Amino acid sequence: MNAAELKDLQTPIKEKYKEQPDSALITLKAQGNIGEGISCKVDTGRALVNAGLHPATGGDGMLACSGDMLLEALVACAGVTLKAVATAIGVELKSGIVNAEGDLDFRGTLGVSKEASVGFKQIRLSFDLQTDATEEQLASLAKLTERYCVIYQTISGGTNIETSYKLG
Repeated sequence: MNAAELKDLQTPIKEKYKEQPDSALITLKAQGNIGEGISCKVDTGRALVNAGLHPATGGDGMLACSGDMLLEALVACAGVTLKAVATAIGVELKSGIVNAEGDLDFRGTLGVSKEASVGFKQIRLSFDLQTDATEEQLASLAKLTERYCVIYQTISGGTNIETSYKLG
């Protein structure tokens, strides 16, 4: 896809959202079924993922770790956003690798230490790009990728989560 094709694809959508702002408000959903042992089966829309305990918390490593899945979502979103931005601003990417690493102190999630946080202490997102882009283009690409990546913005900005529990 080139910049013109991307613009042709997105222009009517953008116009609709300008004219009808409410049409841009979409609720994304995910669902999981609590499974056998300590697991939860999540349908990603493409495959069924069975998530469980990380080996650092007693898992056997055979089930997906939700922390890994969060980093994978960040990598996927950042990669797609980067490619879309590059296309839109006319930067040719010959190839690229997106990596995410996150540091966890498992004492927090296991309740071993109240001083240890539950969750990622730090996440590092890196891009290894093969491109002839100038430093100015690369700066623009980085700025716009960070600005428009949904997962990046959600993690970096924090989001209020409303929780409810129902008994069946």
